[in-house]
Amino acid sequence: MDKFDRIFEFAAEQGCKVIRNAPMNKYTTFKIGGEAKLLAEVENKSQLSKLIVECNNNDVEYIVIGKGSNIIVNDNGLDMLVIKLSGEFTNIDRIDDTTLYCGAGLSLAGLCKEAEDNSLSGLEFAWGIPGSVGGAVFMNAGAYGGEMKNVVVSVNHIDKNGKFGTIKADELDFGYRHSVYKENGFTIIGAVFRLKLDNKTEIRNRMDDFMGRRKDKQPLEFPSAGSVFRRPEGAFAGALIEQCGLKGASVGGAQVSPKHAGFIVNTGNATSEDVRSLIKKVQDTVQKETGYYLKREVIFLD
Repeated sequence: MDKFDRIFEFAAEQGCKVIRNAPMNKYTTFKIGGEAKLLAEVENKSQLSKLIVECNNNDVEYIVIGKGSNIIVNDNGLDMLVIKLSGEFTNIDRIDDTTLYCGAGLSLAGLCKEAEDNSLSGLEFAWGIPGSVGGAVFMNAGAYGGEMKNVVVSVNHIDKNGKFGTIKADELDFGYRHSVYKENGFTIIGAVFRLKLDNKTEIRNRMDDFMGRRKDKQPLEFPSAGSVFRRPEGAFAGALIEQCGLKGASVGGAQVSPKHAGFIVNTGNATSEDVRSLIKKVQDTVQKETGYYLKREVIFLD
């Protein structure tokens, strides 16, 4: 019995749904990637804590994913355990009139809809951003002048030793597409959001406005990982890429979107290597012609 067999049996004993050789193209928004050695769906904090400890004891690498919206999985697959959050990690609890606690595995859209239903404003900017609540907090997702840092009060996590903890807003080190969780390696399990009471119709109008802008400007009809590059200081990635004549450029099945140059889309049969090559082509060309080096926002999993 190898270490992955031990993890498989342990996760199953804890009541997790476990899959061997899980096709990761079914678990990412880019629809790209080979098979992960194991994938386990965890439904509660106890399962997750124990599984993290067991992985450490058996020297098994693991990664926790939500909706797989900001990752590109290697075509050769992953020699690790992928943990997908479900069950209680998708719950929302109302703490008081303006405060919600939300599990990290819920879609960001689900949180936005819950806020709207309760006449709570502050998350309209996030309507239409793909991914999970945990992922949005992890990278301080933002759009149209709003960011997660403006509404997050605190974040609950499990550390590498399986211990539970909480970090308050002033210690989260929120920045542009950054939080303290990018460095500490802890697993986000939920967050508290403080919003403002507002007119439900006006909230819906703002949500519809932002969604309309996204549909007009973003290639939502194709699989992608969202915006590929970080915004360079003093410029915009999409504008620089378009300026260099790269709109519509492609490598294999990966293409710089003709609709929005900041997106790379999967036109149907893209591989992770296609995406890597196209990203490098864009980075090299933009740096050579403009002097700007575009840093990746998407994460490659190998």
